[in-house]
Amino acid sequence: MAKTLFFTATSIDGFIADEHHSLQWLFDVPAGGDDEGHEARFARFFDEVGAMAMGSSTFEWVVEHEDLVEHPEKWNGFYGSKPCWVFSERDLPVIEGADVRFVRGSVAAVHPAMVDAAGGLNVWIVGGGVLAAQFAEAGLLDEIQLSIAPVTLGAGAPLFPRRLLASDLTLVALERLGQFIDATYRVRRGSD
Repeated sequence: MAKTLFFTATSIDGFIADEHHSLQWLFDVPAGGDDEGHEARFARFFDEVGAMAMGSSTFEWVVEHEDLVEHPEKWNGFYGSKPCWVFSERDLPVIEGADVRFVRGSVAAVHPAMVDAAGGLNVWIVGGGVLAAQFAEAGLLDEIQLSIAPVTLGAGAPLFPRRLLASDLTLVALERLGQFIDATYRVRRGSD
């Protein structure tokens, strides 16, 4: 059954981006000789994704970091032709040739179109934590998949700026990949 999930990397102290909205800290972590494990895990994960969602900060970081306005072909190299909904209240750069759909408002209003476009595959909330929390608050988040990096940032964008209790989460998978710990939690929906 298709799921809506938040798959992200986090620091040990619970941040997904530093205070400058950068993810460079993540790319600086040596894989510990298990690059193939990370790449294989992501490839398996991404094969099961049919649609994506991003918040404006995540989208802007990807666009800037990869210079996607000047090199729009990189978008399809990363994400293929999978549609991506970008939630923002402001105007953002357009990536020529990319299936990026800018939306405003409630995630609940857009979610059915995302599920339909995913064609039976999963909907991936790429980032950030605020957007993932909105899906949870609307009762639309099925899983949180974390790759915990051996880094502390001290400040930045929080992993999940909403309170979820132990009764809301069930650990369903745990794996060590080099320096990283991968954990998957099922999120209890309102009627579960």
